[in-house]
Amino acid sequence: MTIAQDQPPGWSAPARRGPITLGRVSLIVLVLVIIAILTSTTYRPDTAPRAGEQAKFDPAKYGAQTYEPKVVPAIQEKAVDIVTLQKAIAADPDAAGQKYGARDGTGPYSFAVSLTGTAGKPESGLLEVKVPELDDDTRVSVQIGPAINGTALRDAVGFVKFGQFTNQVEYADAGTALNNQVKAKVLASLDPDALEGKKVTVVGAMTPLTADVLTVTPISIEAAS
Repeated sequence: MTIAQDQPPGWSAPARRGPITLGRVSLIVLVLVIIAILTSTTYRPDTAPRAGEQAKFDPAKYGAQTYEPKVVPAIQEKAVDIVTLQKAIAADPDAAGQKYGARDGTGPYSFAVSLTGTAGKPESGLLEVKVPELDDDTRVSVQIGPAINGTALRDAVGFVKFGQFTNQVEYADAGTALNNQVKAKVLASLDPDALEGKKVTVVGAMTPLTADVLTVTPISIEAAS
């Protein structure tokens, strides 16, 4: 005989929960793992280098860190008088390059050079300088901007090598960065028109293709007072 117990109106017995199955346990574990991953993940912007990766090459930073501390002293130390260089290049370009120049690979030789002569009229980004000891057929020009062409500064020092960079683009950017330093450190305060007719002394670098056309990228231009 079952004795019925009085219950309040609307009351119903609670639903019986089934046993915790292996599937439910796996689902709970999966959720906990996902939560742990999300809470431990650190945002890293695309520009940040991954572990083991090199930082992105910064040409401006390279130029600032390399030009005055390294390139300028090297050019000053290695500079050869332009008359000596011109005669050596005219006689035997390869021998002149091996003795006085530097190059990376099989490209043309670049040279650190010094010269003294009379400045001509600035024209098309070049300041022609008449060096008395050179023949009239030999044209000597100094780059005065706004564009500075070539990679003579990069190549003449001898310690900047392609293998130090990730690719050809970075290698080229390094040369451009050094040229930009010339524009900022040497040419920004220069008045080329004021040099016409004056005796000037120039130190710099050049990558001549012939002995008769010598175009110098300067690290210094000084006019006689």
